[in-house]
Amino acid sequence: MLLDGSKVLVVGAGRSGVAAAKLATARGAQVTLTDARSLAELGDAVKGGGLPPGSLWGGAGVRLEFGGHRAATFTSADLIVLSPGVPPTLPELVAARQHGVPITGEVELASRFIRAPIVAVTGTNGKSTVTSLCGEIARATGRPTFVGGNLGTPLSDAVGTDAASQHGIVVCELSSFQLETCETFHPKAAILLNITPDHLDRYPTMTAYADAKMRIIRQLRQGDVFVMSEDDPGCLDAYHRHVGGWLPILTYSTRGRPQHRYTQSTGDGVVTIDAGGHVDGSSLVLRLPGAAGPPPKDGAGCDGAMEEERYPESDLQIVGRHNLGNALAAYLAMRGAGLASPDHLRAGARGFRPLPHRMELIGERGGVRFYDDSKGTNVAAVVASIDGFPRPFVLIAGGRDKGGSYGPLREALGRNHSRGVVVIGEAAEKIASAIEGVAPVHRAATMEAAVRLAASLAHDGDAVVLSPACSSYDMFKDYAHRGRAFREAFGQLDERTA
Repeated sequence: MLLDGSKVLVVGAGRSGVAAAKLATARGAQVTLTDARSLAELGDAVKGGGLPPGSLWGGAGVRLEFGGHRAATFTSADLIVLSPGVPPTLPELVAARQHGVPITGEVELASRFIRAPIVAVTGTNGKSTVTSLCGEIARATGRPTFVGGNLGTPLSDAVGTDAASQHGIVVCELSSFQLETCETFHPKAAILLNITPDHLDRYPTMTAYADAKMRIIRQLRQGDVFVMSEDDPGCLDAYHRHVGGWLPILTYSTRGRPQHRYTQSTGDGVVTIDAGGHVDGSSLVLRLPGAAGPPPKDGAGCDGAMEEERYPESDLQIVGRHNLGNALAAYLAMRGAGLASPDHLRAGARGFRPLPHRMELIGERGGVRFYDDSKGTNVAAVVASIDGFPRPFVLIAGGRDKGGSYGPLREALGRNHSRGVVVIGEAAEKIASAIEGVAPVHRAATMEAAVRLAASLAHDGDAVVLSPACSSYDMFKDYAHRGRAFREAFGQLDERTA
């Protein structure tokens, strides 16, 4: 993409917008950065040195237009770059489209300047864990590695680094918002973890939301890898609607051997291979197409003609059946794309630690382990966390209701060993009503009281899990603040309390 001398408008002055503005400026573009918020409202998001709108930002040649948008700036641009949170229905964007102005996103822009193989991860839940685990495995190879995207560090920050060269590896978490503007973005390995209800304030239907997720595969080609959960109905539905068999796929399951078969066209015909990943006892098992040897000369299918790779669950510091699925996804992508050896997988897994507030073990009291899963802000995330949990548990849930059904939570509690549920926050009574009868329900007014009560309900060898299924804004600033409150309450326990 040639930017030198072009007029580039970046919409949205968050982290990705600022990174896109810096990238475009470095490539010689005349950049304007616009945001509906004022400079005071943006705070630290823009390091503009207090420059007012219309000034040049930091001497870098970026013109600022804050506190509102100017239609003329949109319609006169040569290229518009959107930040993920900017709705495509913005009136100024509609006008720009009518004037034929091309519109792209920060991820798409950055990807045009990256030569490294990209591992792309999307899904409703689990993206950050899988992205970080892939990154840890990539680092174990010794190759320069970048890990970011929706995870926190904008992809634009990778441009110009060793990690973005053909000798590096780039691992990128992608939200549906970021994928909306991806056109030429080409991952070497694409991972789809799950598709469950979320962001329905932006998408009119679940189908529209799933369609945005499936844009991750639009540029895959022969030799690339698509990894997908076979346990998730949303993934299967989206796959059959968008793919239907033309794209080879590696599926994984934590419930048994996957039923989908890896099918690949060759010059000698179509080869069908029993490939994918599953859990067998305490091992994670991979079966990869590359291990099957050359295809039969007669073009007939072949099943099971490969060696299994087995990886001990004990390498992992993350718990829960959903995290075994997350590990399978990362392993299949990194091995299937030829980016890591078995030894690299094991080294990366052993070096990986749970991300903050994502089933993070924060300590033990009185033989009871305490897990912070404050990032579990929707029902599907909580169900994934407690399904197949390796020990009896007391769940702490609640916060600001997001409008979904708690029926799946009730079902998950019914099939797992829960000692009880402590409900807090605005949604406490709604959750209590939904789960009454499948687990003992207790109420607490504060996080400190909830932790004390949960600790008293747990037995030696059990766990206390904070996984709220709700947003945090009724009692806390965000999920991280909620997680810190949980940790502080844990710190106030002593061995006798627990």
